[in-house]
Amino acid sequence: MTEPDRLAAGGTPLLEMHGIVKTFPGVRALDGVDLDVRAGEVHCLLGQNGAGKSTLIKVLAGAHQPDAGRITWRGEEVRLGSPQAAMSLGIATIYQELDLVPGLTVSDNIFLGREQSRFGLNLPSVANRAASGLLERLGHPEIRPSAEVGSLSAASQQMVSIARALSQDARLIVMDEPSAVLDNEEVERLFEVVRDLTAHDVAVVYISHRLDEIRQIGDRTTVLKDGRTVATGLPARETPTSEVITLMTGRTIEYVFPERQAPVAADADPLLEVDGLGLRGSFSDVSFVVRPGEIVGLAGLVGAGRSEILETVFGARRATSGTVRVGGKRLGAGDVGGAVAAGVGLAPEERKSQALLLGDSVYRNISISSLARFARGGFLARGAERAAAEEQVRSLDVRPADVDREVRTLSGGNQQKVVLARWLLRECRVLLLDEPTRGVDVGARSEIYALVRDLADRGVAVVVVSSEIPEVLGLADRVLVIADGAVVAEEPADALDEHRVLDLVMERSAHRGAPVSATTQHEGDVA
Repeated sequence: MTEPDRLAAGGTPLLEMHGIVKTFPGVRALDGVDLDVRAGEVHCLLGQNGAGKSTLIKVLAGAHQPDAGRITWRGEEVRLGSPQAAMSLGIATIYQELDLVPGLTVSDNIFLGREQSRFGLNLPSVANRAASGLLERLGHPEIRPSAEVGSLSAASQQMVSIARALSQDARLIVMDEPSAVLDNEEVERLFEVVRDLTAHDVAVVYISHRLDEIRQIGDRTTVLKDGRTVATGLPARETPTSEVITLMTGRTIEYVFPERQAPVAADADPLLEVDGLGLRGSFSDVSFVVRPGEIVGLAGLVGAGRSEILETVFGARRATSGTVRVGGKRLGAGDVGGAVAAGVGLAPEERKSQALLLGDSVYRNISISSLARFARGGFLARGAERAAAEEQVRSLDVRPADVDREVRTLSGGNQQKVVLARWLLRECRVLLLDEPTRGVDVGARSEIYALVRDLADRGVAVVVVSSEIPEVLGLADRVLVIADGAVVAEEPADALDEHRVLDLVMERSAHRGAPVSATTQHEGDVA
């Protein structure tokens, strides 16, 4: 019997969740969700940020207790009162933010809390052999059990997390955005691992915003919206993308990218001027200008130096050569304060670790770069601070519209809006956006694109970096192609396509005699 035939044959599902309800103060996160998963299938869980996916998998992992509903495992009703209870049944969860301990070895992380011991003494050699066997099964024998996890690549850390799940004899593994930090080759290797797991009757619940990934790896799909199941059992490969997007958003999204306005006059005075900028070991001799109302995109492959360029322009890295001017005024190298004072704002790639105070309120995250504006006699005018934040929340449609809420509780798309709100409140003239839609669902992406275009229409100079080449081409007016730390081409966005960008990158790498990989992170994303 083929794999599709076996799945279609049905039988008792491995897992069933019926009518799951979970309420937090002021928020009904889950409002009667249903999900069933069969042994040996990849069941994809889709929904916008805030649809309830994270809450549902935390219920499944035993981290949250549902207020109503029932869960059955292999036909018997169970109560997942703790993560240990879920693991004892064979349910393992690999969160998007990997819960590994960087200072411990691979082996220590795999068996953390279940150390191999005899007569009270740890047996590292036994643990190392067991870890090697697990990693070899996953097709990654090159990962040394004795290596510190913090020294590994993101892809290798993913494999360590999967090995830990297998060491628990997991029969169902939840993978939350496993490809978010992987390039295309690493994603393909991940898919090989997933296919091997399902061939051994392990079930996988796979969460991703990349709909092409769902079609490649998924068997069936469940879609959540506003804490409810709006569709379940959809065939992952056959369901049209337009139908999935409509189910996720409640509306048809025909045009994700806003229409470009008339091109900015080529003789307009530049607002941002970058001349011969270099950072030793990362990039060199980068020059470009951005005029008021213009969006300039930096396109290229992962590791080309795009993020480092933005961070150096902002002063977060100290340039080793070249100059940056805003409105004709030169900025000091490595001077973030000077850049902010000149009207430059940066929304970094890692918003959770680099841009947000996760344990603080939404209003403080919005006002943090403008606190001097609310100073009254040495004290903060809290009411004025909150009122200014509330105005930004309304303008950007941040949900929920509660400025006192901890920013960590917001979805990825709404967290990104908070970062943008900070610079809107600051009235920045130059906005640097690094991976602005990473981890953001298709509906919120559309809103962020419209917001960026609106800022440009107000005269803000925007520079955007994205690993998704279609995103850069769709959003920017003009594109710089970056390869090996250098600008290899500068063209109007409508004069380029994805293949041409990759050709330019490969020409540069071939000229330098470097091996080239045409893999990028953009493929399979909804843009």
